[in-house]
Amino acid sequence: MAEAKTLLRLVACGSVDDGKSTLIGRLLYDLGTIPDDTLEALERDSKTVGTRGGELDFALLVDGLMAEREQGITIDVAYRYFATEKRKFIVADGPGHTQYTRNMVTAASNADVAILLIDARKGVLTQTRRHAFIAALMGVKQVVLAITKMDLIRYDRTAYDQIVSDFVELAGTLDIPRLAAIPVSGVSGDNIAARSAATPWYDGPTLIELLEGAEPREAHRADQPLRMAVQSVVRPNLDFRGFAGRLAAGVVKPGAAIRILPSGRTANVARIVTADGDLEQAVAGQSVTLTLDHEVDCSRGDIIAAADNPCEIADQFQATIVWMSETPLFPGRRYAMKIGAAHAWATVTEIRHGFDIDTFQHTPVKQLDGNGIGVCNVSLDRDIPFDPFEQNRETGGFILIDPDTNETAGAGLIHFALRRAHNVHWQALEVDRNAHAAIKNQKPAILWFTGLSGAGKSTIANLVEKRLHSFGRHTVLLDGDNIRHGLNRDLGFTPADRVENIRRVAEVAKLMADAGLIVLVAFISPFRAERELARSLAKEGEFFEVFVDVPLDVAEQRDVKGLYKKARAGQLKNFTGIDSPYEAPEHPEVRIDAAKTSPADAAEAIVKAISRKIAR
Repeated sequence: MAEAKTLLRLVACGSVDDGKSTLIGRLLYDLGTIPDDTLEALERDSKTVGTRGGELDFALLVDGLMAEREQGITIDVAYRYFATEKRKFIVADGPGHTQYTRNMVTAASNADVAILLIDARKGVLTQTRRHAFIAALMGVKQVVLAITKMDLIRYDRTAYDQIVSDFVELAGTLDIPRLAAIPVSGVSGDNIAARSAATPWYDGPTLIELLEGAEPREAHRADQPLRMAVQSVVRPNLDFRGFAGRLAAGVVKPGAAIRILPSGRTANVARIVTADGDLEQAVAGQSVTLTLDHEVDCSRGDIIAAADNPCEIADQFQATIVWMSETPLFPGRRYAMKIGAAHAWATVTEIRHGFDIDTFQHTPVKQLDGNGIGVCNVSLDRDIPFDPFEQNRETGGFILIDPDTNETAGAGLIHFALRRAHNVHWQALEVDRNAHAAIKNQKPAILWFTGLSGAGKSTIANLVEKRLHSFGRHTVLLDGDNIRHGLNRDLGFTPADRVENIRRVAEVAKLMADAGLIVLVAFISPFRAERELARSLAKEGEFFEVFVDVPLDVAEQRDVKGLYKKARAGQLKNFTGIDSPYEAPEHPEVRIDAAKTSPADAAEAIVKAISRKIAR
């Protein structure tokens, strides 16, 4: 019977101290789903760390972190599982504090219904608006407006009606097609699992009745075109090759025509294999292994789709990104992207606008800070199959990962492919990079000089180029100051501009290396992420990071251009080493101790280190 019950995923959200944890705890208590030992622990904890003078503090059933209990707030997303005779539930308790808005995104990402709490004494608050916006953004179409703490306003119907009216006006600007409101009290249990005599003017269903009647988002997924992300290729022996994954949408039967994306190869389904035997049919939500009627190239990350209604394929698209990292998102910076089981390198090429989630208005921004939300153009290093998020959350949602820290930095919702992704194609060229290099009798290379201002990068790079030129090598030197007179004259020195400065130069260096040149790049390039981006553009073995290492005090003593003096005086903002960080290389190909080594000796050491690697 339990297996036959449908599953509904809930997120409880609202402002700080609106009573989310108390409401969930009371719901579990009234349904009788709390084990005896947990109930005993609740009674003990209510006397020691509770906030109700020794009475049962239902919030403690959900707030498990010590910091949550001490502060009386929810920090992390807490999940609770319960069931009634009609349905199974998973409820996520989303944090209410502005600082943890990103955690609310996590909680809402898989929800079918949002229970949005509003303190009856306070009405619709800024954080209420934020959470309503995020719920709508994450595709939650059903919202239950729970007006809490009605006991503290003596169940005043006028106040309740005004709050509902205010929220209905707010919801009119959002995509919330199904909205219900209910007066409740977590402490007293009013209208949660049983009707309350204290609200005779309310004739609607209880909270649990509303939830039992709600429709899971998966209810219509079987009517959508087939989608299954391949999680693994199953090869237990030479005679079996299957593709395992979870159906994100649609129905599949033996004999069904499928298309493997992004390759576009087609086949028919031969078998639907499970641990309990073959199936005649599999539907959305089931995990299965499919075998095909003939051998095709299909691997982890590919999508098996309906042959006559496949996903879109593109390497550029527009998406809404919710930024979770404390380190801002800058256009031009490279991130690892995970969409389903597929991976790619992603770069935000443009932030079209941000959102003021207090007013829902578009705002111009150059970067996304923690908890920021913006609509962005995203470019990938390869084509990926996808559906718009509005059609399928599993094939249209992705995360961005900081490659330096491996933290999940952001979550994205794909809207559509950019036209340029389909209209711009690579042109085949007759004279390739090998031909360019052969006529110069050398191997292309990029020597990337990095270090603090005053370290001696340009001086040493100039001497290296002179030395290589004397050997008959074909070189070009890209100097930071010189480039800012032309190509990058429109850029300042903010972190976002610094990222774009290096991105442009890295692309130019790549093009020059493709022309067969030895490219010397002398830029401070303070951030590791951008130097790694430059490395990723170069061919294997052709990128040499040269760290011109000098202590800050030595660089400041040199101060040939007087820049440190201006920065110390506050006349020069965002100066590396003073009020902007420099992230030293961790594993450079060449490290020069510029405080002890003369420029001439440094140049000689660099030439010696690379001479064999650039000779044909």
